[in-house]
Amino acid sequence: MEFLNAISGKALALLGATLAAALACTGSAKGTGITGEAGAGLVSEDPSKSGKVMILQVIPGTQGLYGFVIFFLAYLKITGMESISVAEGMQIISACLPIGIGGLLSAIAQGKVAAASINILAKKPDDWSKGMIMCIVVEFYAILCLLASFLMLNAI
Repeated sequence: MEFLNAISGKALALLGATLAAALACTGSAKGTGITGEAGAGLVSEDPSKSGKVMILQVIPGTQGLYGFVIFFLAYLKITGMESISVAEGMQIISACLPIGIGGLLSAIAQGKVAAASINILAKKPDDWSKGMIMCIVVEFYAILCLLASFLMLNAI
């Protein structure tokens, strides 16, 4: 307990906000990278498909945006509080973890699904929207993480 008191509630709260953005953005970078690698091959063979490839590549990037939204809301909450106890700092960390961890993992998973969807685009261009639907299924869980973090932050 002495260690927690020494670093203060504000430091813990800022750590939570940082984790929300850093983890979700890391997942988005990885997911969009996976998709970009798959898309580069297709675009080199058929440049006319670059627009659809770019749409598929952007999809795993939304988790980074969600993480930044929670970072921003947590930061506003932190700066609006005169003092933050260790317990309140832990609450803010807890509120930021769903989008941090969920964003990290879902963005990577979504990148893999988007990369597989590029294969659909390459082989059956008229069916590429089926791959988009598969990406949206993963996105649903990222949105649930965003909602969980948002509701928990608002309850503090």
